[in-house]
Amino acid sequence: MHIDENEIARLVKSVLAEMDTPAAKPKNGGAVPKTARVAMMTKTEQFEIKEYPIPEVGDDDILVKVEGCGICGTDAHEYKRDPFGLIPVVLGHEGTGEIVKMGKNVKKDSAGKPLNIGDKVVTCMIFKDNPDITMFDLNKQNVGGADVYGLLPDDDVHLNGWYSDYIFIRGGSTVFNVSDLDLDSRILIEPCAVLVHAVERAKTTGILRFNSRVVVQGCGPIGLICIAVLRTMGVENIVAVDGNPARLEFAKRMGAEAAVNFADFKGIEALTEGVKDAFGGYPADFAFQCTGSPAAHSNIYKFIRNGGGLCELGFFINGGDATVNPHFDMCAKEITLVGSWVYTLRDYATTFDFLKRANAIGLPIKELITHRFGLDEMNEAMQTNLSQKGLKIAYINKD
Repeated sequence: MHIDENEIARLVKSVLAEMDTPAAKPKNGGAVPKTARVAMMTKTEQFEIKEYPIPEVGDDDILVKVEGCGICGTDAHEYKRDPFGLIPVVLGHEGTGEIVKMGKNVKKDSAGKPLNIGDKVVTCMIFKDNPDITMFDLNKQNVGGADVYGLLPDDDVHLNGWYSDYIFIRGGSTVFNVSDLDLDSRILIEPCAVLVHAVERAKTTGILRFNSRVVVQGCGPIGLICIAVLRTMGVENIVAVDGNPARLEFAKRMGAEAAVNFADFKGIEALTEGVKDAFGGYPADFAFQCTGSPAAHSNIYKFIRNGGGLCELGFFINGGDATVNPHFDMCAKEITLVGSWVYTLRDYATTFDFLKRANAIGLPIKELITHRFGLDEMNEAMQTNLSQKGLKIAYINKD
């Protein structure tokens, strides 16, 4: 009798994937430890490494070994000032990792894709008792109305954020199987979803089209990803505005046709002319305001033509008031303005396809990650983020 060893191996792998035993091991071959380390923010500008027992995995829960997590501007604000009053807290909401344990009721992810031990996943939101947040109508409300891992106050579980060795995903959470994406792409899913949502909001104005002249103000990670999303959707006439020459050069690699350094102009009138010159003498049809600067919001109206559109997405927290002249900036120009904040579940799922498309057409999306730090280097990682020495700073689990 001929024994096909490859077929036997395939059958064994299939059987193991279907087993619901909590003793299952991750694909990396290591047994799940009894404890996990976290980078606990114990006071402003201070992370401390703490070690806690890993809780028992319930029937609806998932234990994930963290592979990496991006550092968000929201994390930086929390690190500096604790505006959300979360201390003590394990931050990190741009994370991804590998399933190492899962409850017997866990069969599929939030999009209906099968889940098994060893799959790579990301989380989006934790449902609360809110009828406007439901998988049956993903566009009703954005993630701002739900809880998010990495922005949860500490409790008896402790493994509540991605700045950790392991994260404990509780029943009622949204989880997506993203095993077909590499680690860097998975780390970028959350910030990219912010821009997929913003561009979808912009499209509701009916002004953003393939041949639109589009200005993107602010070339940090958010603005750069905005350019990439626009480029993958076929928009080519993009002008980037920032004060950092290196970021402006990267903006052109991401798909911007021209770059304008506001430091080269004295006053908003001169800067406005500089933006027009970059468009061949015309104002923008549409603008994306991607900074958290009130002055930048006040200025961006000047770049937009009569009847044009604006998407404001730069203010993820209260950044202060902006001065706007309603007559000259909005009414007389008949500007159509939309605000954008985080994303819906539908945008999150769409982002997976965006990342594949961006990689396929050669955009340097993964080069956004410029610095990588271990868990015990989180204070240095956050200071690097605050000093704007790089673009996307990431925690990588080196174990």
